[in-house]
Amino acid sequence: MSFSPIPQLPEEFKVLSMMHNIGAITPERSLTADELSQWTGIDVSTVNAYLHKLREGGYVEFIEISGIKKYHVTGIGIMKVLTLYS
Repeated sequence: MSFSPIPQLPEEFKVLSMMHNIGAITPERSLTADELSQWTGIDVSTVNAYLHKLREGGYVEFIEISGIKKYHVTGIGIMKVLTLYS
């Protein structure tokens, strides 16, 4: 029996998955890029680039509090994460 290799996911989906797993799924639970960098171990400039791509795809949104952007997963992002596990 032969198995096909698991397709490699874009790196930004690691951030999306982490956001989902730690509960950053509502505006009240949003996290900054610095916080996401700490959670993922990915440098903050790369996290910012990934967040930009994820926003373009509709997977994350941000709120701004006192000039600081905080990000959370959207409903579409939640569905995307769930498909990664199936």
